[in-house]
Amino acid sequence: MNLEDIKTPCYVCEEELLEKNLQLLDYVQKKSGAKIILALKGFAMHATFPLISKYLHGCTASGLHEALLAKEKFQKEVHTYSPAFKDEDIDEIAKISDHIVFNTPSQLLRFKDRVKSINQNISLSLRINPEVSSSPVDIYNPCGLYSRLGTTIDNFDESVLEYIDGLNFHALCEQGADELEEVLLAFESNFSKYFDKLEYINFGGGHHITKKGYDIEKLIWLIKEFSSKYNVKVYLEPGEAVGWQTGFLVSSVLDVFENKMAVAILDTSAEAHMPDTLAMPYRADVRESGQAQEKKHTYRLGGNTCLAGDIMGSYSFDKPLQIGDKIIFEDQIHYTFVKNTTFNGIKLPSLAIKRKDGTLDIIKEFGYEEYKNRLS
Repeated sequence: MNLEDIKTPCYVCEEELLEKNLQLLDYVQKKSGAKIILALKGFAMHATFPLISKYLHGCTASGLHEALLAKEKFQKEVHTYSPAFKDEDIDEIAKISDHIVFNTPSQLLRFKDRVKSINQNISLSLRINPEVSSSPVDIYNPCGLYSRLGTTIDNFDESVLEYIDGLNFHALCEQGADELEEVLLAFESNFSKYFDKLEYINFGGGHHITKKGYDIEKLIWLIKEFSSKYNVKVYLEPGEAVGWQTGFLVSSVLDVFENKMAVAILDTSAEAHMPDTLAMPYRADVRESGQAQEKKHTYRLGGNTCLAGDIMGSYSFDKPLQIGDKIIFEDQIHYTFVKNTTFNGIKLPSLAIKRKDGTLDIIKEFGYEEYKNRLS
């Protein structure tokens, strides 16, 4: 693979690194007895599903379209959750889902009979808000004040117990086993009296399992202890942990100029292609760069849209940037192309896979039609 030959912008997923993550997740499954499913909201490059499905048990979807993708392309378990299901979607969701997760008792009681009449084998569960989270940013905190995600103990309706097979919670965001333990203590304190009626508990996502330094053995211990204590199956549904550090976004320098500092305009966009860099916010790593002023030549990297704040940040390089140079943003496979927009009509980055033998497969290229077809 020659990066200089890549037509930009382009996301490149490295097959070898993806499989390394999957092997670690499979180790957790085998040692703990838990089932791990892929959260499509974080990673949905379905060209990789044949590989991922060798290791994981299915997908968790956030609505009808993700559920359809899971059913069509992954072809294993489909778990579907939404903060509220639409009447026009619920029948099709019931047909294609193995598990359906309701956000509130009212939604569950409204749709339970209809769902079961369509798919008598579907498993019903309720999402719980354990009201404990140490999420680093409020925008990603599912247990924050006035959260719309999940049912608290004060709003729990015991009448649902005769209809459900499991409970789900999701309280983490890029966090470790210590934070999971904290959540589990609160979850057990409020809800363990109901566990004897259940078949499974879903620990949700946000488990940063594949990040260096994550305490894998503690996670395994927590799962085994919980499963044994309450005689329930355990699910985990990471998204980021699957795609974590498995690839990059390649962009090109379009222009370089001065405005009290050097500015470089790229053919990619923080707003359209790396939205979490603005929402989190965080500073993406750029290959062979340093902090501002750390190396000889510092540039403010900006996107090619009219949004004034479409800025990736200030980076320094050993050599001056030239028009046509490639800029490589690391770790841009999770929560990137699943969130892309065509704001300003900017071109969506292509999707590519670097195979284990070093060859590059361009899986999908985008153009004007993708922009036009989203409009009317």
